[in-house]
Amino acid sequence: MPLRQQRLRADAPELTAALAAIRADLGADEAFPPAVEAEAARAAQRPLEGVDRTDVPFVTIDPAGSTDLDQALAIEADGDGHVVRYAIADVPAFVEPGGAVDAEARRRGQTLYAPDARVPLHPTVLSEDAASLLPGVERQALVWTFVLDAAGAVRDTSLERARIRSREQLSYPEAQARIDAGDAQLGMLCTVGERRIVLEAAREGASLDAPDEEVVHDEHGWRIERRAPLPVEQWNAQISLMTGMEAARMQLAAGEGVLRTMPRPSKGAIRDFRRATEALGVPWAEGEHYGAFLRRLDRAEPTTVAILAAARRLFRGADYLVLDGGTPGADAVVQAAIGAPYAHATAPLRRFVDRIVLAHCEAIANGRDVPAWAREAAQGVPEAMRSSGSRASQLERESLRAVAAWILEPRIGDELDALVVERRDDEAVVQLVDPPVEARVVTAAEPATRIRVRVRAASVADGTIALDEV
Repeated sequence: MPLRQQRLRADAPELTAALAAIRADLGADEAFPPAVEAEAARAAQRPLEGVDRTDVPFVTIDPAGSTDLDQALAIEADGDGHVVRYAIADVPAFVEPGGAVDAEARRRGQTLYAPDARVPLHPTVLSEDAASLLPGVERQALVWTFVLDAAGAVRDTSLERARIRSREQLSYPEAQARIDAGDAQLGMLCTVGERRIVLEAAREGASLDAPDEEVVHDEHGWRIERRAPLPVEQWNAQISLMTGMEAARMQLAAGEGVLRTMPRPSKGAIRDFRRATEALGVPWAEGEHYGAFLRRLDRAEPTTVAILAAARRLFRGADYLVLDGGTPGADAVVQAAIGAPYAHATAPLRRFVDRIVLAHCEAIANGRDVPAWAREAAQGVPEAMRSSGSRASQLERESLRAVAAWILEPRIGDELDALVVERRDDEAVVQLVDPPVEARVVTAAEPATRIRVRVRAASVADGTIALDEV
């Protein structure tokens, strides 16, 4: 299971050096060329445009310490339903098509995350300042307005360029505490989020919703500490999913844009996942959709981590589809994990594709032709995002190996529980139950089999782990 946004202590120099070497080998450089920084600095000084929506009480809800704030939220009651306003950083307004920032963003594709560093998509003068929806300052945004009925379904959607002022920047724990204390404004996020979760279940959507994991150190030594997602994180995610679904609907109606797609899992993948759940002692009932099964798992249970790792095989084949006037079939446009067509449209500070989708949607929503630059840029989105996705996966995979070796070094000789996830010739990929890391071992065991392994060796420098079946 990937380790995200971990805290690394200063007394782990060997691991810090190994992680830095991985980034260097991948060309994941945090620094931008001078021409890119200069153009971004000029763009940051541009006057703000759009209708005045500074009276709307937007707030942002993000992980603690975030500075690249893509989204701000405001909800109000509307009879039995709600009006949801979702402001997205207006990155298209800050990036000159064909300019230095644009070219560098296409090359990078997305912000890369390592356990101890972040390699941003855009220079920080934009991503953490002028384009970021920071509290207490006027910012330019693309504001979605959704009118929802009593069941949480969208009855009407609009999108406009506007000037906003976020009232407050909340972390997830702060927002959850406010909701638990009866905050009326944030309480509506709970209501809307729960309604959208019911709709997600009805369309057979699914989410891994994996626990956050941090590397911590105390008097007992190094360990991986899991944190189950707070309810507010799921509710907030539902607003983002709703926006992506509406962005997809809008682009499909116009016949142009970019969708995020994922095929439905094969019968073989579902069969293997069912065997894995049985091997872990958490049977998945016949007739129950895998999305419903994943939703009801207790994220605090150690076995859930292994189950979610096995479930990743259900979520394969994600790609991008460029709409160019044709009429693709329903299976071609669906994002199976969401259970509907979907587009990336809520994180333009961190993903190249979102800027292109937003430019399409803003024009379509307001009855204008899609800008030629956005139409042309859409053609290059799949290649750019596949390339950056591959780089992100490799960075995550190699960083994980280094962290896993670091965690297991003090446990050489220990016996651990492991789940066989996948066979590769005479070896198998196994998911250790605790600590929750992947490794390989020589075994004849088939996928979904639970085995015991002994840690024979672990090296942080080259990220290698050697296990023997007991």
